[in-house]
Amino acid sequence: MSAGTIQAHLLSFHYGSTPILTDLSFAIGAGEHVAIVGRSGAGKSTLLHLIAGLLGPSRGAVSIGGAPAAGQATKPVLMFQRPALLPWLTARDNVLLPLHFSKAARQDRTAARAKADGLIAQVGLADRADALPTRLSGGQQQRIALARALAGDPAVLLLDEPFSALDQETRAALRADIRRLATARGMTLVTVTHDLSDAAALADRVLVLASSPGRIERDIALGSNAEQELRAQLSDRREAA
Repeated sequence: MSAGTIQAHLLSFHYGSTPILTDLSFAIGAGEHVAIVGRSGAGKSTLLHLIAGLLGPSRGAVSIGGAPAAGQATKPVLMFQRPALLPWLTARDNVLLPLHFSKAARQDRTAARAKADGLIAQVGLADRADALPTRLSGGQQQRIALARALAGDPAVLLLDEPFSALDQETRAALRADIRRLATARGMTLVTVTHDLSDAAALADRVLVLASSPGRIERDIALGSNAEQELRAQLSDRREAA
């Protein structure tokens, strides 16, 4: 089974005695781009954390490449709302962090630096590699966080509301870059978002969670007019996320 394949079978999660997610079953193919939407409290971020292996299920199972998500040696990469760059490191050194953790930077420092610089160029910031995070705009910081996420060549990239603090122009450009890079690398892309424009721009398929407790209400395949189709499908909802 491909490393980018995600499967959930009767997946449930409780906080104490409170059910957050119940009996979710779905499959995401390798290289597929999926968005998760639902009302606040539906458990979208909890589901993403279960896929990332940061939480273990209360019942059922979630696997990546056929192995339990929580036991993955090489876990999916999760990008949060905040870039979480280390402020004392340059953009390049922030991107190099995963390569230090994997010891790739120690084995060949020149190759690791070249890889980091190549990724920074791919996100459009070749001239900012030596800048500290405080000298970068919010959008530029998220681009460096994206380059860092790609440094370990993950099979699965998870996005948890990564554009919420950005203006519309910046977020449109960033999501286009994420989609382009994920497609070029054949990565599986799973996005949690409150914005239907984000979901339509990043996904070919949308899982809609109903709340209390969270469960899959709809599984929507998107076509060429993705945003229009998604809004039409969810026109009965006051809030999509």
